[in-house]
Amino acid sequence: MLIDSHCHLDRLKAAPDEASLDQIIQQAHARDVAYFLCVNVRQQGFEAMRERMAGYEEVFLSSGVHPLDVQEGLDVAQIKSFANDPKVVAIGETGLDYFYASETKAMQQQCFEQQVALAVEVNKPLIIHTRDAREDTLAILRNGQADRVAGVLHCFTENWDMARAAMDLGFYISVSGIATFKNAGELRSVIRKVPKERLLVETDAPYLAPVPHRGQENQPAFVRDVAEFVAELRGEKYEEVAAYTTDNFFTLFKDAARLAGR
Repeated sequence: MLIDSHCHLDRLKAAPDEASLDQIIQQAHARDVAYFLCVNVRQQGFEAMRERMAGYEEVFLSSGVHPLDVQEGLDVAQIKSFANDPKVVAIGETGLDYFYASETKAMQQQCFEQQVALAVEVNKPLIIHTRDAREDTLAILRNGQADRVAGVLHCFTENWDMARAAMDLGFYISVSGIATFKNAGELRSVIRKVPKERLLVETDAPYLAPVPHRGQENQPAFVRDVAEFVAELRGEKYEEVAAYTTDNFFTLFKDAARLAGR
């Protein structure tokens, strides 16, 4: 059994209606993907996402604002109300992105700090996006006592020093299809070092389709390709990677309940 620990099911172009979303989820199930974490990026989009996923008991949700969407502002009280939904197992996707939007650095930091504080208040783990902002990301996590709730650095592309510092705060490292890209040599060396107790796998669908699906819209079913790649890279069996990344997911996202028979 596998879990796509980070995807955006509501953003899949191949799923403009419920029938095709059903098909996408069934295709994932056919490749051993039993659960999905559908990650919120825009505060204004949460309610539509929640409504869209209401019929899927295997889909968990998060509530938060992506650093590239902070210009919309942050209503902390509303995000907190969303977080009270039993389907919501995490706060995020939040963090910092200085690669695409360094001009909003100050606002990103403020919104990130607010979401870290909220996660601690509601006792839910964090989903972190970070790019070109290693020192500031770690500083905000430390200063906000994020180690009290932990979380995951999703779609990890950073170096070993950052991975180790994040794990010291109780965070997990999530591997996406980027690891399969030709220019991901440094990332692959990090993945080999991360203890199996701290690894997750994800697609970030509809983005970043792994080899051999480059150029296609990413699908949750492709998390199987990521897991198989991780297994080969680390010299492990696929079944072992599937088992421990699934266990890790439920350890981190403690409000996510296993379904009977899965």
